Amino acid sequence: MAAKIRKGDKVVVLSGRDKGRTGEVVEVRPSQSRVVVRGVNMVKRHQKQTAQQEGGIISKEAAIHLSNVAIADPKDGKPTRVGFKVVGEGDAQRKVRVARRSGVEIDG
Repeated sequence: MAAKIRKGDKVVVLSGRDKGRTGEVVEVRPSQSRVVVRGVNMVKRHQKQTAQQEGGIISKEAAIHLSNVAIADPKDGKPTRVGFKVVGEGDAQRKVRVARRSGVEIDG
């Protein structure tokens, strides 16, 4: 099945302590059905000192379940579901993602 949420997409968090916040998808983990969103679901982690990195307590993003995020509509930024549409004819056909709320193409 085609991916409805991809790296680089703007998403809105639907539930949890960060409900309503928006951010960009940094990483998608399809096998775990999870995504990492920049600046959302921040957790504190203890980091051991290495030659490249300083030790101490650092903040980083934790993964969120796919069901708790939705694509932000390109038109108004509100959460929307994702549909698919085939564009073009013959050999130039391609499948694009479409915002169900406004009908605007998500892919360029």
